[in-house]
Amino acid sequence: MTVGTAVNKKTYNVAVVGATGAVGLEMVRMLENRKFPIKSLRLFASEKSAGRKIKFNKKQVCVEILDSELLSGLDVAIFSAGATVSKEFAPIFAEKGIFVIDNSSAWRMDPEIPLVVPEVNPHALAREKKIIANPNCSTIQMVVALKPIHDAVKIKTIRVATYQAVSGAGAKGIHELENQSKAWASGKKIPPSAKFPHQIGFNLIPQIDVFTDNGYTKEEMKMVNETRKIMESPEMEISATCVRVPVFRSHSEAVWIETENPISPQQARMLLSKAPGVVLQDEPEKSLYPMPLAAQDQQITYVGRIRQDLISPNGLSLWVVSDNLLKGAALNAVEIAELLVNQGIL
Repeated sequence: MTVGTAVNKKTYNVAVVGATGAVGLEMVRMLENRKFPIKSLRLFASEKSAGRKIKFNKKQVCVEILDSELLSGLDVAIFSAGATVSKEFAPIFAEKGIFVIDNSSAWRMDPEIPLVVPEVNPHALAREKKIIANPNCSTIQMVVALKPIHDAVKIKTIRVATYQAVSGAGAKGIHELENQSKAWASGKKIPPSAKFPHQIGFNLIPQIDVFTDNGYTKEEMKMVNETRKIMESPEMEISATCVRVPVFRSHSEAVWIETENPISPQQARMLLSKAPGVVLQDEPEKSLYPMPLAAQDQQITYVGRIRQDLISPNGLSLWVVSDNLLKGAALNAVEIAELLVNQGIL
């Protein structure tokens, strides 16, 4: 079951900022794939990408250099160009009345900025809130899976360990795993890491982003703080360990929850089988459970391995997998744009 596409017949002038990056390209593809009602599409990137052409709806769209003087007529802009660009340009777009859906970390924890996952908190959108934050990839898929359970029995505690694909580090992360794998397969010396702190090929790295003073990484604290904001549960207890794994695409998560009221695995399966954006894959006797390879290029979040926790009587364990470039980034951003249309805000 997925979130619906835009339903009205009005068309919009749309921009993608950071259009040539791994996520930016997926944003363009999702706008086309989901038939977002576009009147015109403009693509912006850095100077080194200016003039590059990207195919959209059987036409070639030329990439432009981002310039605040060239924004007239736009209705909505989807950003995936990093926090520095977003901090500089998102307010300029917003001042011109353009809705900005930003995929960076720049605005996520600003109390005045909605942080939105359409299946979880669509009510956070408002006409006067021109800047909208797209959450972190690992946060998105987890809250999509946990929201139906939280609504039913209130989740008090979340513990999560993530297994995050190299595409979460962008094109450079993908190329690094490719190069190291090719070197190993050909019997050559594996090249040193440039993107990650250690070799990622045939290895696991228990560090994503830099460490903070409390010993947790920024990625781990994003999951803590963003989940509380999206779920509107500031008191929720959350702890995360985020690990980079030698998988090209799709993040996986082992999630342990403790709820205020008891819930059985079967009750959780029933809730999740009806949940928007979720596909239940939970037949372990048939070796059917979510896996990153199967989730690649799919516009949904898979949940399985649902079982009673062996420690807490009100605890459940789950396994959650989703394509980090789609639901974890590009798809969620486009779904936010669709919500703006369907709620009559745009």
